[in-house]
Amino acid sequence: MGVVNVTTDSFHDGGRYVEPERAIAHALELVEQGADIIDVGGESTKPGARSVSEQDELAHVIPVVRGLVHRVSVPISIDTTKSRVAEAALDCGAAIINDVSALRQDPAMASVIARADAGVVLMHMQGSPQTMQQSPRYFDVVGEVAQFLDERLQNATRAGIARTNIILDPGFGFGKLLVHNLDLLNGLSAVAALHRPVLVGLSRKAFIGKVVERPVEHREWGTAAAVALAVDRGAHIVRVHDVAMMVDVVKLAAALNPCWSSCGGERDA
Repeated sequence: MGVVNVTTDSFHDGGRYVEPERAIAHALELVEQGADIIDVGGESTKPGARSVSEQDELAHVIPVVRGLVHRVSVPISIDTTKSRVAEAALDCGAAIINDVSALRQDPAMASVIARADAGVVLMHMQGSPQTMQQSPRYFDVVGEVAQFLDERLQNATRAGIARTNIILDPGFGFGKLLVHNLDLLNGLSAVAALHRPVLVGLSRKAFIGKVVERPVEHREWGTAAAVALAVDRGAHIVRVHDVAMMVDVVKLAAALNPCWSSCGGERDA
């Protein structure tokens, strides 16, 4: 999953692709590099990020979706918590809603997704982007994240979303300290045990920077190691900025994973 942030304040590429033409060109480049999904976001969810109005988010993402749908063969995902943004994007041809609130922020989101028979990513987050890194606490981060995602999975199916359309994301960096992220990465198989595709967003995250002691622009090698470990532990989709590099990482990690090689995981992902 290649990241296209149509924002001014995203932690890595904020401001680079605000103009629709530049965002579309970047997305086409990511597809050429091997991206299987393009994830377009119009509101930053980094720690402490400010909220964006519905009108501004629509103005950022809809021209990009319209410009991409007839030019790429891969699915387009929209990173949003707002049902009207999701509905507009789906009407334009998007196929997946990537909701960091796991359908909790907007009561209408589940019905929009169910009516469209769209895919959805349900992510774990403790708190909100504005508060999530203030003092996150867990007794058992792996167990608590897996339980939360199982509950949200059941909630989504009760709302009419097909189970086969649901992807789970443990939410690396969303309300988690360094130790929590490392424990979650090590125990990712517990999320994979819920028998839905697992998406991980590890790309250039702050916890990687703390381990390798690198600023965000120099975390690609730390990201590569984390991506390889995630695939080994059951991740099916990796959300990344550096697609060309991570394609090679995933190919090798997947070749060593018995589930991917024997169960067709690479094709299904």
